Amino acid sequence: MLRVNQVKVRVDCNLDQIKKKTAQYLHLLPKEIKEIQILRQSIDARKKPDLFYSLSLLVKVEQEEKVLKRFAGKESLVSAYLPLSYTFPKPGEKTLKTPVVIVGMGPAGLFCGYYLSLHGYPVMVLERGKCVEQRTRDVAEFWEKGVLNPNSNVQFGEGGAGTFSDGKLNTLVKDPQGRNREILETLVKFGAKSSIVYDAKPHIGTDLLMKIVRNMRNEIVRNGGQVFFESQVTKLIVEQGKVVGVEVNHQKQIATHQVVLAIGHSARDTFQMLYDLGIPMEPKSFAVGFRVEHPQEWINESQYGRKDPGSLGAAPYKVTAKTATGRGVYSFCMCPGGYVVNASSEPGHLAVNGMSYSGREGQNANSAIIVSVTPKDYPNDHPLAGISFQRELEKRAFEAGNGKIPAQCYGDFQNIVLEKEENILDWDNSNKGNPQVAWQKAISPQTKGEFVWADLSEILPSECNQAFVQGMQEFEKQIPGFASPGAVLFGVESRTSSPVRIPRDEQLQSSIQGLYPCGEGAGYAGGITSAAMDGLKVAEAIAQKFQPQKNLTDLGK
Repeated sequence: MLRVNQVKVRVDCNLDQIKKKTAQYLHLLPKEIKEIQILRQSIDARKKPDLFYSLSLLVKVEQEEKVLKRFAGKESLVSAYLPLSYTFPKPGEKTLKTPVVIVGMGPAGLFCGYYLSLHGYPVMVLERGKCVEQRTRDVAEFWEKGVLNPNSNVQFGEGGAGTFSDGKLNTLVKDPQGRNREILETLVKFGAKSSIVYDAKPHIGTDLLMKIVRNMRNEIVRNGGQVFFESQVTKLIVEQGKVVGVEVNHQKQIATHQVVLAIGHSARDTFQMLYDLGIPMEPKSFAVGFRVEHPQEWINESQYGRKDPGSLGAAPYKVTAKTATGRGVYSFCMCPGGYVVNASSEPGHLAVNGMSYSGREGQNANSAIIVSVTPKDYPNDHPLAGISFQRELEKRAFEAGNGKIPAQCYGDFQNIVLEKEENILDWDNSNKGNPQVAWQKAISPQTKGEFVWADLSEILPSECNQAFVQGMQEFEKQIPGFASPGAVLFGVESRTSSPVRIPRDEQLQSSIQGLYPCGEGAGYAGGITSAAMDGLKVAEAIAQKFQPQKNLTDLGK
């Protein structure tokens, strides 16, 4: 088999046309190509509105050696295909005496539990929130009536925070072991579109992701695993530096010697419990900012040269800048045709996120435009100081909107910030009054949860406001119109990643033997796919130590 890169075809082509184009590329006749499969597909919009796919293909031909000789010295274009096949490790020699307890059922915990159960290991998944069906109803009630359930919301519940998002699956994590493709193929197995395996920017959509999460949970149970909802781990039981059990809901104790800590980035009370027990933790950098909303038709035109994207679907974008403050500013979790959602999980505090359904058919696009922050920005050097920093921003956002999502036109926000900060920094703001777009007034916001017009300038620290405005002006140069006065900001985007890291060794364990910090909450992932990959990595580490052994019962008391 051959790997053939950089085959360029029009976006409306079919498989026969791809085959014909590939034959021309390889100097063959179409009949000489026996099999063809897309390995990777990305959009080439450099000649918009004429749009093309750039394809990497897996191709089987009759005279493979002849083709390889023809492309000698051009291996970046055509080479022998070396398949990267994922293999779950052979089991270790030790015997499991208690089930593996997995704390949290976001992508990390879900995939860890699935792969361990698939290979015969006894698992108990403990999720503080509700199953995805009941969780969906709780979230809908919160958005419609403002009734917050602190343990069943956009952050907590089966599937984790990523369930109420766009289901974006792209990741920058290097993958020599093939875990990334394995994760994507597993998602396809449980209901995702097959195109996510080769699409350069794969996504699932909130509506389909909910079904996939439920299907994976049912498979864990079918494999002999146990899943318990509304089961918060309120204490980790440690003796002589080793895990010996967990306490659930301040009542039941479960004996276990292997605990996977996949708690997610918002389990603040659990972080406090771990700190009180002396579990080593350290603050880490993350980013904060606002959701920014633009008309989707305008984004389509800026990216594709056409308002109607046709079969391509709503266009995404990605922007990044380095500001005079020294801080990076960049887009994150971009949701084409999506909604800005109230993603709060604590009373008196408010955070926002973005969400798209699989069709991405909403009238607006939104993205988090975020500013990097480091432990130097936190109030002190406490390991949990980043959480205190987050909470203060979310408290200000709640107060700014009186419990509703606070929103403000970018033009108004910019003017307030420039008036306050004009003489503080020397930077080029000559473009501040010259947005290159016709729409000057506020677009109609598209939210899940009520919003209210408010002043957002008092939410972020002053230096972050400065960096945000500078970043927006840089993005105006990259996408003319991006910094239009009519773009709408929503605050506050504060849950981009965990502000805490729980150190682990080469065996992926904490200094407490048998405790495996895992996923985004522990500081080892930054999205659905990377969290799932880390969950799989931890499952491998446990499998390499122990023999699979079913029929271990719940040893709780």
